[in-house]
Amino acid sequence: MELNKLLRNTPLKETVGSTSQEISALEFDSRKVSFGSLYVALSGTLSDGHNYIDAAISKGATAVVCEQLPQSLLEQVCYLVVEDAHKTLGLLASAFYGHPSTKLTLVGVTGTNGKTSVATLLHDTFTKLGKKCILLSTVENRIGSEKEPATHTTPDVVTINKILAKGLSEGCEYAFMEVSSHGIVQQRISGLTFKLGAFTNISHDHLDYHETFAKYLKAKKAFFDSLGPQSIAVTNLDDRNGNVMLQNTAAKKVGYATKSVASYQGRLIETGFEGMHLRFNGTDFWTGLSGDFNVSNLLLVFAVASELGFEKQEILSVLSTLERVKGRFETFKSDSGIYFIIDYAHTPDALANVLDTINAIRTKNERLICVFGCGGDRDKAKRPEMGRIATQKATLSILTSDNPRTEDPSAIIKDIASGVLPSDFNKYTEISDREQAIKMAIKFAEPKDIVLVAGKGHETYQEIGSERLEFDDRKKIMELLYIMGK
Repeated sequence: MELNKLLRNTPLKETVGSTSQEISALEFDSRKVSFGSLYVALSGTLSDGHNYIDAAISKGATAVVCEQLPQSLLEQVCYLVVEDAHKTLGLLASAFYGHPSTKLTLVGVTGTNGKTSVATLLHDTFTKLGKKCILLSTVENRIGSEKEPATHTTPDVVTINKILAKGLSEGCEYAFMEVSSHGIVQQRISGLTFKLGAFTNISHDHLDYHETFAKYLKAKKAFFDSLGPQSIAVTNLDDRNGNVMLQNTAAKKVGYATKSVASYQGRLIETGFEGMHLRFNGTDFWTGLSGDFNVSNLLLVFAVASELGFEKQEILSVLSTLERVKGRFETFKSDSGIYFIIDYAHTPDALANVLDTINAIRTKNERLICVFGCGGDRDKAKRPEMGRIATQKATLSILTSDNPRTEDPSAIIKDIASGVLPSDFNKYTEISDREQAIKMAIKFAEPKDIVLVAGKGHETYQEIGSERLEFDDRKKIMELLYIMGK
């Protein structure tokens, strides 16, 4: 693409050199630069792309976007000075790939919990409604039925546009993506045009990055502030901050709720491990999904599909056929009659919701055993709260490793245990090895007991030190059940 055309809607502070040249690729990683590339120098917390401008030029970059000019300039290179390189990268990526988000119906889902479930359920729902769709999620990216593992909750904006453009060329009409707070702050959605923004909920998470809850809330709200008058903002009115998301948006405002008055009203009639009987806007249906949180998730899917023009009955018919999202309240029963639930719950709110859901279903004649840990090098403030929640709501909690990364697993467990109330001291134990913790839960469990293994969900690895080792909770449970003859 000609650089002049690429820059058409990009604000520039200064231009040094000729913009009359062809650009073969758009890169922000100097290691990936090839001849004819436009290199965008991004400043980050760990490194500054300005330090790699010379390396990018040596690999063939003929144009450079930067916030500050390098001390020495080469005559054959065009230097483009901008105010915000991150925001500019989004504008350039959109233009380079032909503005694909304007040609698709792009839906962004944000919130602390439920982003993956809702985005995936939306993709599955619209696929069953006969539409070819794109999914960008924590677990995987999809173009139609083609799948590939994901590396980030919200990918970089170049990758997003590349996937959207590919999907568009293959006949996709809709795209559903998770929008993380990190992605918002780091301008990874810059330049994208969203037809609809959806809010699930907000609670304690990522304060290691955002520092305060107020900043975390502001990051989420910024997504809705950016929506235009042609967009739709759908928010959860059961969440106390649901209306906050709508305060400054120019988009059409729509609410959904199970406890409050809203345009889209949901009610749980009956629940069990096998599914739920629900009522949405006065119409009853059955779903194979379980959990109070899935009432809200499905209601949001119903609201989005309705706002995008589909009829109530056809939406509910599809919702009744949806399968569970991998690692999200994923249930199975052993031959010996033990119920196992695998869930990604890794925040206080998510863990409380899952445990509350299980307690609402069980008869109290069986025990609830909870195996969980907290990630290392991440938000430490939530650890004591999760320890308190687990020991209050489960019969027995086994505190163990999640992804300890560079932290000592024992130190993480100590942080979790610090939140346990004295009255619950006899309701937990500590086993830092995750496999051994799961093994103990299986050994302790009797027929009809319920074992919740929380925190990792869909993940098939464990991060210990600098290594990423294979570890899949479901596979590990199945292996141990076989070995232990249960």
